[in-house]
Amino acid sequence: MVGWLTVFGLGLVLGFRHAFDSDHVAAILSLVSETRRLRRAALYGAFWGLGHTLTLFVVGTTLLLFKWEIPTPVVQAFELLVGVVLIGLGVHVLVRMYREKVHIHWHSHGDVTHIHFHSHRHSAAHDHVHRPLLVGVIHGLAGSGSLTLLVMASLPSVFQGIVFILIFGLGSILGMVLTGAAVGVPFILTRQLEQLHRVVHAVAGGLSIAIGLLMIVEISFFWTA
Repeated sequence: MVGWLTVFGLGLVLGFRHAFDSDHVAAILSLVSETRRLRRAALYGAFWGLGHTLTLFVVGTTLLLFKWEIPTPVVQAFELLVGVVLIGLGVHVLVRMYREKVHIHWHSHGDVTHIHFHSHRHSAAHDHVHRPLLVGVIHGLAGSGSLTLLVMASLPSVFQGIVFILIFGLGSILGMVLTGAAVGVPFILTRQLEQLHRVVHAVAGGLSIAIGLLMIVEISFFWTA
């Protein structure tokens, strides 16, 4: 008999650990690259975790109540979608990095001429939390099948399963808040160092694209195996 302490403890620990999966870190890394404040980066992580939890709760609860299972091809299709999204996020980071590159302008005021460095980087007011929320929802679709199978196999009641999903979601939100804040630090520290800032962006975009491609290759291989 699985006790409530196990449900809460295991759900929280597994959810927190789940936040640090490579595809999750790559996604939030790309998303927080457009932020300029640590608090905003942590908020992005929170909304990613919220979107992830909403999907897990809706899909997982439905599967538990009706004792359904998501077919393997459907789970693979969702994971393939995550790979495509990661590639899109990475490309977006690289394109934005190119558009925001520093330009040098010469200005003259009477007999005085000086150089002005100008970037097209958007202000923090243009940051939106709907993107990490949506990306979290998509990641939740990819993970809902395996999570539900784990819950159905180990917990004796539907109610405990639902509680487990919620606690798991809470753990993932906490983990993503920490992840968002941590990966946001390099972007914030290099904000005044344009060349280094661009390198950090390039690494973030390239990593997201690489992990997305790796996911697609792995899923395609197992799909045809």
